[in-house]
Amino acid sequence: MTFDELLKNRRSVRKYQDKPVAVELIQEMIRESTLAPNAGNEQPWKFIIVNNREMLKKISDESKKNILARIAANPDDYAKKYQGMLENESFNVFYNAPCLVMILGLSHLKNLSVDCALAAGYFMMAASSRGLGTCWVNLGTEIHDPEMLRELAIPDNCTIVAPIILGYPENIPSVPKRKEAEIVKIIR
Repeated sequence: MTFDELLKNRRSVRKYQDKPVAVELIQEMIRESTLAPNAGNEQPWKFIIVNNREMLKKISDESKKNILARIAANPDDYAKKYQGMLENESFNVFYNAPCLVMILGLSHLKNLSVDCALAAGYFMMAASSRGLGTCWVNLGTEIHDPEMLRELAIPDNCTIVAPIILGYPENIPSVPKRKEAEIVKIIR
């Protein structure tokens, strides 16, 4: 696959085959994602692999509960547009994917979000190059239950930046319409 093909084939996949992804393959892609650029070479990322559908459902339910509570407390919350989906008991925020990789890091780091987002981009490209599908599911960041945080080994001082689902896609969605790049100015 050429780089151009890789860019065009990397899509947000929400329908997966009922086929597990080998942990060794995931670890290989994680190693590649740590080649991403990062501020001051701090390499702040940490990874959690959830390769268990029962646990994925528990995380989904926890996230849905917390987001709905947030919407109830603030009806202007940006997540209000997802309220109908979140209230549907059968809706899984991870689209029933077979695997979730969470990218997180120490909350106090100034560039944590950008650095982890770059690692996430590398991870998604590494997955796509292997015929795997991914989708960054921001709804999956809302985990507050202390027992679940312990079970996932997420330290109190860490923030989940990028929950990325992973699996073998049923199909690759077509490229959504893109806006033309807005170049504000060219200085020669």
